[in-house]
Amino acid sequence: MKRELQGTYETVTTAGEAVRAFIPAPLPPRPPIDWTPALRGKFDQALLALGRLDSVSALLPNTAIFLYMYVRKEAVLSSMIEGTQSSLSDLLLFELDQEPGVPLDDVREVSNYVAALDHGLRRLGEGFPLSLRLLKEIHAVLLRQGRGGNQTPGEFRRSQNWIGGTRPGNAAFVPPPPHKVLECLGDLELFLHDTPESTPALLKAALAHVQFETIHPFLDGNGRLGRLLITLLLCEQKVLREPMLYLSLYFKTHRQYYYEMLGTVRLTGDWEAWLDFFAEAVIVTATQAVDTSQQLLRLAGEDREKIERLGRAAPSTLAVHKALLQHPIATAGFLAGLTGITPATVNKSLAHLVALGIVRELTQQKRNRIFSYAGSIDIMNQGLDTAP
Repeated sequence: MKRELQGTYETVTTAGEAVRAFIPAPLPPRPPIDWTPALRGKFDQALLALGRLDSVSALLPNTAIFLYMYVRKEAVLSSMIEGTQSSLSDLLLFELDQEPGVPLDDVREVSNYVAALDHGLRRLGEGFPLSLRLLKEIHAVLLRQGRGGNQTPGEFRRSQNWIGGTRPGNAAFVPPPPHKVLECLGDLELFLHDTPESTPALLKAALAHVQFETIHPFLDGNGRLGRLLITLLLCEQKVLREPMLYLSLYFKTHRQYYYEMLGTVRLTGDWEAWLDFFAEAVIVTATQAVDTSQQLLRLAGEDREKIERLGRAAPSTLAVHKALLQHPIATAGFLAGLTGITPATVNKSLAHLVALGIVRELTQQKRNRIFSYAGSIDIMNQGLDTAP
């Protein structure tokens, strides 16, 4: 289907240069999406994949065990797209008040992402709507410390920004001028609340993500918040009971094509090509998440069987193992606090787990030793080291 430019241009002067800033037309697209049999089939597959993912969250004996690590993996990936170097292990060490192996600002940025997602989900759980006010709250948490602290956290921008290039004149894209940001966001908020018409949740998430990235309403953190918006929307709309879908790995792996798609939508109105890409991202990512959760369940089951053969030491060692499933890098003191078991017993349990080859001691020191549930970390690291 042929569409025209999905908005208008306005000439603005910024950093001493006159540039054309793009103002997107309100959603939904006009004319409506052309649902070819192929595109409809792709979206049906994506919804089936989401359904399988949601049912896995219901089958997990303890979703917190899976979610704790999965959310942190997403935080690492989403921040990697923005150029941070923190690994999953760095983040877990930072959360233990240990020294990570990368600059503190990098790992703080990832930690902020976890806190921002937690804040958004908690507010939605309290019945607060996904709104501009909530987006500002989440942004304030996302940039509360570290590199973005001076980029007006929690406030929509009042100055012109641009994407790519070394200056506005050679930028890849110039978002709406500051005086148009609130108007564009107001239209987006109406769309999120099914005005002027009701939109199915997955389609709404796909369209809203592009619109948010196009408006680029903050001075920093737009990419991370735009990716969070997808998960928050699917949770708010009850497509997912738990925040288990994260597209950052797919977007990172196909980063060049992802940016091209955003540009193509703005210039030619080819929403259908974007929706095909988005549905594929959902199918691949949801399938990976199901596979990861099954791998973790299998690992936990196999390791439990080994521990149960310990005899009298088994109950306390099983309790420590369960705590390590949720927090796979930990100190003995941290595990004692988590399980309520005495430090001496925790240390004996950790010695059993090391002897069984389940846990590795990372520090080789007498005090404040750090232990790693290596199998769990290896499963969660899948994709982190291969994404370009």
